[in-house]
Amino acid sequence: MTSTRTSPRNQDVWLPIAIDGIDGLPEGLNYHFWDGGRDYPADPANCAFYVVPYLKGPEVAVRPLAVLSGVRVVQTLSAGTDLVQRHLGQLPPGVQLCNAKGVHEASTAELALALILASLRDLPGFVRGQDNEDWRTGFYPALADKSVLIVGYGAIGAAIEDRLEPFECARLVRVARSARTTARGPVHAIDELPALLPEADVVVLVTPLTPATQGLVDAPFLAAMADGALLVNVARGPVVDTGALLAELESGRLRAALDVTDPEPLPPGHPLWHAPNVLITPHVGGSTSAFLPRARRLLAGQLTRFAAGEPLRNLVLTTS
Repeated sequence: MTSTRTSPRNQDVWLPIAIDGIDGLPEGLNYHFWDGGRDYPADPANCAFYVVPYLKGPEVAVRPLAVLSGVRVVQTLSAGTDLVQRHLGQLPPGVQLCNAKGVHEASTAELALALILASLRDLPGFVRGQDNEDWRTGFYPALADKSVLIVGYGAIGAAIEDRLEPFECARLVRVARSARTTARGPVHAIDELPALLPEADVVVLVTPLTPATQGLVDAPFLAAMADGALLVNVARGPVVDTGALLAELESGRLRAALDVTDPEPLPPGHPLWHAPNVLITPHVGGSTSAFLPRARRLLAGQLTRFAAGEPLRNLVLTTS
């Protein structure tokens, strides 16, 4: 599907969202709809601005890269850019890679909070009890008075903190790649984790997947966590060493709530499915009704800046 808009500069834009649903798109660009179908909507060599289809998998995301010889911008609709970043060598120099900061904060933070509460209050156990007509009364852990450690304090990490604040947590601790000071308090450097982990009742992972964070949560990391602590992963599956996590879960020492896994999708028969004290959701942190309105606003703003020759937002890197 191609719009009737034409561009004297002949700059093509590939969008995975129908243009009639996006208010505020600038004139003077050629808009083409492509959501990962077999056929490309136009000559890839003319595409100047490529928006990566969302939730279509890595094969679709990177398929056009080798033939986008004139591309100037690759815009993801995910907060992380790891799906395409490892393939950027196929692109010419000077291409700007931008992420979807501002799109996923609300949804992912909601799910992080839901996973924490569901795990602490054992909602999966209550569902199983309902299925078996089993009235599982008793005392259960509360989020109130717990110490929560947020590993990866960017926009989503801050949104998670926003939602945790009303729950009377004893302590909220922030960790990022490097130390800094914010209006809310200090952000600790990631190399301080060994000292911080033993004091946390809940550890929330929201760090991007990079060579530095792949396997960050390994056996020593998990061993440093307090007995009975809860690990929540709304980042990327490979941030966690699955084998090391399974060992801790099967011992009964730790609990986990995972929106992402490694491998992913988690295949039938994988031991993580039935490990004790684990709650798994199928990577749905960002895919809610909040996605489309925010994605449309992001694209309209980015393309308006692109058409006007203004600096883009959310720039992750420029290819060399």
